[in-house]
Amino acid sequence: MWKDQVLADPVIPYEERRRRIEAEPLPENIGALIDAAADEAGDRILWNFFDSGETITYAQMRAQVNGLAARLLALGIGKGTHVGVMLPNIPAFPLTWLALGRIGAVMLPVNPGYTPREIAHVMQVAEAEWMVAHADTRAVLDQARAEGLVSLPEERLIVVGGAGPHSWEALAAEPAGSFAPPAPVGHDDLLNIQFTSGTSGFPKGCMLSQRYWLSAGKVNAFRDGRVYRRILASTPFFYMDPQWLLLMTLYQRATLFVAAKQSTSRFTAWLKEHGIEFCLLPWVLHGMAQQAHDADNRVIRANIYGCPRDLHKGIEARFDLNAREAFGMTEIGPAMFMPVERADKVGSGSCGLPCPFRDCRIVGEDSRPVPQGETGELQIRGPGIMLGYYNNPAATAEVLRDGWFSTGDLFRQDEEGFFYIVGRKKDMIRRSAENIAAREVETVLAAAPGVAEVAVVGVPDPLRGEEVKAYLRLKEGVAANGQVLDGIIAAATAGLAPFKVPRFYAFVEDFPRTASLKIAKPQITAGVADLRAGAFDRVTGSWIEGVQA
Repeated sequence: MWKDQVLADPVIPYEERRRRIEAEPLPENIGALIDAAADEAGDRILWNFFDSGETITYAQMRAQVNGLAARLLALGIGKGTHVGVMLPNIPAFPLTWLALGRIGAVMLPVNPGYTPREIAHVMQVAEAEWMVAHADTRAVLDQARAEGLVSLPEERLIVVGGAGPHSWEALAAEPAGSFAPPAPVGHDDLLNIQFTSGTSGFPKGCMLSQRYWLSAGKVNAFRDGRVYRRILASTPFFYMDPQWLLLMTLYQRATLFVAAKQSTSRFTAWLKEHGIEFCLLPWVLHGMAQQAHDADNRVIRANIYGCPRDLHKGIEARFDLNAREAFGMTEIGPAMFMPVERADKVGSGSCGLPCPFRDCRIVGEDSRPVPQGETGELQIRGPGIMLGYYNNPAATAEVLRDGWFSTGDLFRQDEEGFFYIVGRKKDMIRRSAENIAAREVETVLAAAPGVAEVAVVGVPDPLRGEEVKAYLRLKEGVAANGQVLDGIIAAATAGLAPFKVPRFYAFVEDFPRTASLKIAKPQITAGVADLRAGAFDRVTGSWIEGVQA
């Protein structure tokens, strides 16, 4: 088997790999990484957006980034300028990000699927001064501006693929051999304000420096001690993963194969067709019907996240690859990983060992480390973790103390030093690759007509990991009927991105409560065998038989 052949190859012990990665200096900034990679691999293909067939070499990328950076600078986008980028998976996204990085400007990635309210939240919190948007998806931005939610002047809008005050294509049309930023760009300068649901509540903007991204790319490129020449990015660029995968590709002098959209049905075909050697494997593939080419791939390592331990060995066997757990967060980047050579840990449920540049510890309620083997909250520190939440000092102080970031996740550690996630202290729902804050969904639904209180939970799902379910207590005198439910779903659809809109709905007379009369959410689901039973399924448009949960 291919994976057995990989494991038979000699590899430097992980502790030595870690020491080397930490000892070697990082590039001075993103621009320096671009130059080093282009100097060494100029004629090599850097990326292949295979759905559209668009490719670029390292040398072409550098020239186009340089030219775009110069034109953006001429518009007034300088070091520290906050620029929203709301684009699908097209080359303009990474080119814009890298150009902003050369200048020392700051990117605010915006999901094109956001509603006007969500766009306004990101732009207001992060103080967006400019926006790069695609012609096909700018309608929602225009709606937010028309409703007064966003005050972005028209002359500060750059449009990709259509008419606008500034055409992205025109700005990127003049490649340049070099670019010198007017002000020095260093490791501690901001590169992204990346929004995450964090530990609770509405999305918060993580301040991520150039050091954060340079170290994230380097760690992922070299921590296995392997060469990865063909890397897959299957999720949207406005999320974390394709960004660090691109930097990993630059360090490896490899080629990044980019999908227009994630697709579980096409995923294994991509692995085969493009000869992928490294990917992020959505473990929910196990729920898909088997295909003849499932095991026909050249994957050296596939990262998986939160895979049920009982499924792990079967996934490796079905797809004939090394599926290894890893753990990271927007706030701290890569934190742990399972070394590729540790096949003995497959199915153990372990997230692995701390990555280079990261220290991990488990603490109790008193914030002191717990004895090995006991459960507590995971804390992480190291150079390059987020600088804090932008414009949110209270939330920053809550999670960052004495250099340690409190994850909100419960972990334990075994006698070998391997870490295991036990549960989530935070109230989050994980649907496919998305983190959904229950509180945000509850806030939107609570404002729907007739609703008094809401409790949102995750429902186990074989395809997406979890689906979202809303328990609804209606106002006195409001009947639980189809008309009311239609209004609630309409409110959710209008106020939330599609992936956050609950699939399941159930009406309750009242909730279990704590002594302080707060909703005791764990009691809602405790002992319930099937959380779908008795609920309305928005996807099928029908009520599911069974006693209401």
